[in-house]
Amino acid sequence: MIHALLRGIDRLVSVPAASAHCDIPCKIYDPSAAQIAALSVIRFMDLINELGQKDSPTLADQALLARLVEQKESHAEKAKHEIRIIWGDYIKQPQRDAYPNIDALVHSIMLAGSACKQGIERGKGEKLLTLINEFTAAFWDTKGVTTFTATCPYPPSETVVYPKLD
Repeated sequence: MIHALLRGIDRLVSVPAASAHCDIPCKIYDPSAAQIAALSVIRFMDLINELGQKDSPTLADQALLARLVEQKESHAEKAKHEIRIIWGDYIKQPQRDAYPNIDALVHSIMLAGSACKQGIERGKGEKLLTLINEFTAAFWDTKGVTTFTATCPYPPSETVVYPKLD
């Protein structure tokens, strides 16, 4: 009923339709959120595996485990989401010409993110971060920004690709 009412008002007022080609304002893309999410996945895997080494987990340990698993899976999905947005909204033919494997790389990131949700093997988290770093380097290159790698200054102390902003 409300839908019909709004359609009627729309016919009377005749408001022009608006559309946009992006989810966010143009040119505001940054894969760092995906990198942070991937680093978080690795950290959560480390913490989960530390809990698994306890001889007699307490009820508090079990509650912590549930929270860590939920956060690991949430951050793996966030990493996938952030890359999907950049891929879907920013990556166009010029970027595909510069990086012909970009679609396959994004697909690999999606698979790696899903693998992180399915298990707690640290290597799967490291693979996700490696792929996202590769995407990050390509992304910044398409913007004409050079990159460098450095070890992040917090656990899990993994190598991350950063833009060199002068």
